[in-house]
Amino acid sequence: MNLGNDMSIFTLISGASLPVQMVIVILLITSLFSWWYIFIKVATIKRAEKDAVDFENAFWSGGDLNKLFESLSANRRKAQGMASIFEAGFKECARHKQQARMEMSDVMEGSQRAMRAAYNRELDDLDAHLPFLASVGSVSPYIGLFGTVWGIMNAFRGLSNVAQATLSQVAPGIAEALVATAIGLFAAIPAVVAYNRFASSVDRLSVRYESFMEEFTNILQRKS
Repeated sequence: MNLGNDMSIFTLISGASLPVQMVIVILLITSLFSWWYIFIKVATIKRAEKDAVDFENAFWSGGDLNKLFESLSANRRKAQGMASIFEAGFKECARHKQQARMEMSDVMEGSQRAMRAAYNRELDDLDAHLPFLASVGSVSPYIGLFGTVWGIMNAFRGLSNVAQATLSQVAPGIAEALVATAIGLFAAIPAVVAYNRFASSVDRLSVRYESFMEEFTNILQRKS
């Protein structure tokens, strides 16, 4: 028997029991979805960071806020990130100012509520798919471990009718069982690393958004 050929990964997977094969298929599909979401989040967060920098440069350039608002409204692309928060707050402030006998505190409160609602929508978009990555990172090793336990049980059950167990008889069953654990780790490790990285980036963006809301509220109060 050629152990080098018999114990290749593809041979072990094809020769594994049905539950172990199902575990491996589930983990591979989960890993593919994880990588797909990772690529989506990389593009989403990079775009959000770039939009934040571009808007801050335009906002703090000293230009007229009315013109900035009009340029955002005229843009075919829907405002996102910090621009969306600014647009919501400015629009609400202008709408309240047009109402007669409106207290300034009520105007500011309405503007803050509008900005907070836009802020929550932006964070929901940034947090999308992160729970899935967290779940994959925490659950995949256990799914792989289930396949390993099942494979080891089959390996030892197959030895029950053997008078003398040898390494060549035990090794294929143990190896096919350990493949499930390896694939579980293969799915979990990138998901955990990506989740931690994306969560940190989202936290930094949320701090920038909250700081902008405070500064913009102060500007609206001074102008009013």
